[in-house]
Amino acid sequence: MGNTRNLPAYEDLVQGDRVHSAVYTDDRIFADELTRIFTNWWVYVGHDSEVPEAGDYKLSTIGAQSVIMSRDRDGEVHLLMNRCRHRGSVVCHYEKGNANIFRCPYHGWTYRNDGRLVGVPYPKAYGTDFDKTRLGLVKVPRIGNYRGFVFASLNPNVDAFEDYLGPAMPYIDWFVDASPSGRIDLSAGVARTQYHGNWKFVGMDGYHPPFAHKSLQDVVRLTAQKKADALFDHYTEDSPLRAVDLGNGHSRLDEQQTEEETILGGLRAAEDAPTREYHRRLEDAYGPGSASRVISRSDPHLAVFPNLQLLGAHVRVIRPMAANLTRLEAYPALLADVPDEINSARLRALEWFHGPASFGSPDDSEIFERMQLGLGAEVNPWVLLSRGLAREDVDDDGRRYANITDETPQRGQLRQWLRVMTAPVDAATELVSEPS
Repeated sequence: MGNTRNLPAYEDLVQGDRVHSAVYTDDRIFADELTRIFTNWWVYVGHDSEVPEAGDYKLSTIGAQSVIMSRDRDGEVHLLMNRCRHRGSVVCHYEKGNANIFRCPYHGWTYRNDGRLVGVPYPKAYGTDFDKTRLGLVKVPRIGNYRGFVFASLNPNVDAFEDYLGPAMPYIDWFVDASPSGRIDLSAGVARTQYHGNWKFVGMDGYHPPFAHKSLQDVVRLTAQKKADALFDHYTEDSPLRAVDLGNGHSRLDEQQTEEETILGGLRAAEDAPTREYHRRLEDAYGPGSASRVISRSDPHLAVFPNLQLLGAHVRVIRPMAANLTRLEAYPALLADVPDEINSARLRALEWFHGPASFGSPDDSEIFERMQLGLGAEVNPWVLLSRGLAREDVDDDGRRYANITDETPQRGQLRQWLRVMTAPVDAATELVSEPS
């Protein structure tokens, strides 16, 4: 269990160059996060390519609440609360599948995959006022879909979706436009891991690779010096590359790798036949000379507050479980309309760095668990986040940036955390209204 001592106001826990360790360890703060951030704010739920056909569904969560993402016979994607309107049992029991109906196992109430209630056993006992049209599965009140990425909020009065996601949209475009047809596919599966630490540890940190991933670098350099240089040599004090706070809690590592470095990082050779064919298709789609530009920015290294990241060739989703427990989901992002070898390389790249038995993510999980243990010490409970603060600058669009090793993203995340955690909680999140 996390710390449960009396707490000062949230405004006193987050300062310009430091944060109180209770923000990462206290159970009451975590419970408040589930309401204020993961229920009352926008969160990533899933990608519409995970339900490509009519009848397809996938289970997801909004905070701690189970939701069904389903595609109906007309092709529309729905988000439905996974709770029978009668006595409250879940009606969808499997992680994913295809079904035209969801049936409650308790009393047999049956719903179409668009949420409508279509079957009630022995209905006469409910009286003449019983109206099935008002008792469908509750629909999530706010849904936003950008380039296939589906976000949701249980607060009908949450900020406009475009205002929330806006600073991150151009970099989502970069990620998706790596496909010549502008489509990615997340239906290939998911690698799940979890660690005993707080969800906010998973951020854009360009300071740690030379240290936390030192053993990985040593292994790669034994056989592929050029590839090791492409992967790691940018994370230095003298690097021209930047860590960027985009606003709204979104951030990225502005690596700006060359096309060759990007391809090498994805474990492909720069001059093989599939890569040349990939080039041709990109230039057919986006114009002559576009391939190098599209490939070099296809990894935006983007964090979308609070729970989505686009890294390399995969999508990472953060699922908070407790103040000291987090589950990570890594989905290979396959590209539509590219040679099969390109997508095979993207799969191998995920397995190599981000899978549960990989060379990279286990390093991070180990560090996060050590951080959680260390933050239990209360002698001086402040976490220092001042790196690069004095050299941080702001561009014409209001984005803060500094050296790639600086803690600009962490400060931006906590500014947004404080904003959302101190905003009024809308009572409408109780979802007392009937579904349309």
